[in-house]
Amino acid sequence: MRSLLGLLALGLACRATPLPESARYPAGTAFSARFVTAAGTRIRYIDAGAGPPVVFLHGLGASLYTWRHILPPIMQAGFRVIAFDNRGFGESEKPPTGYRNADYERLATALLDSLHIQDAVLVGHSMGGAIAAEVAIRDPQRVRGLVLIGAAGLGAREPMLFKVARWPVLGPLMVSFRGRSLTERLLRSTYADPEKITPADVDQYYAAVAYPGYGTALRAVLREFDFNALDGRLERIQAATLLIWGAEDRWVPLGAGRAIAAQLLRAAFVIVPHAGHAVQEEAPAETNRFLIRFLTQGLPRVPENLAWVGPGPYISSTIWLRN
Repeated sequence: MRSLLGLLALGLACRATPLPESARYPAGTAFSARFVTAAGTRIRYIDAGAGPPVVFLHGLGASLYTWRHILPPIMQAGFRVIAFDNRGFGESEKPPTGYRNADYERLATALLDSLHIQDAVLVGHSMGGAIAAEVAIRDPQRVRGLVLIGAAGLGAREPMLFKVARWPVLGPLMVSFRGRSLTERLLRSTYADPEKITPADVDQYYAAVAYPGYGTALRAVLREFDFNALDGRLERIQAATLLIWGAEDRWVPLGAGRAIAAQLLRAAFVIVPHAGHAVQEEAPAETNRFLIRFLTQGLPRVPENLAWVGPGPYISSTIWLRN
């Protein structure tokens, strides 16, 4: 408890002025942000490129900024890329409720409808992976392929701060102390090498965290979202699935990824060395290589589960990656 109070004091002492909207991603890039209302929620999104659609779902506490290194190469490889700030995060609307797994699944499908997308490859990181898998279970006809990156769904190792955020008295107090230094501390925990994180990265993450409604929305997510909801249900996923995991993921360890892979019918499991939970940010070149190979060659070449070999150990499956 003493260390927790110390973190709260640090967060309060290090409040900072967030970036102005004109400096927030995707400002200064080839992309532009738009807004659409889906499932009753105003959602900020990026929609660029031409070709088969690939939709990106970020994780807890993140925004479409997490895909900054991924969107350009995927678009250049011949795909339409869509990334959005999910309900409660980034610059999307932050209502008091609507954060259950089924709520997010309905939002994702409503967004597809709004953008006139019949089906797509869904790429989800962490909590976004659990949501993407939920769509694949409930609406299999909408999911042409699935990519799970450090995905939640069979549990996760969350920091003590998130547990306290659920408490009735200390929870509201804790989320009110979300300063820039606390944002940086949490972000650094998602990397194997925290020195790769730049001050600009922290600024982009903190810009969303500083919104007045962010704390209330975060508490609602932590109370309503079930991070274990996929257990025993993954065998219902029909789509070919690529799992990408950072070898040093401390939030959703490799064991959880292997457990997810074991329940899937058509899967390939790859491990990125020297990367943590935010593997798409820390090791974007490797992530893009796996993604593009899967999108262009892997979808038709994953007829069965390649991530499990008999009774022995799990392996990084590269069968579908070979020339």
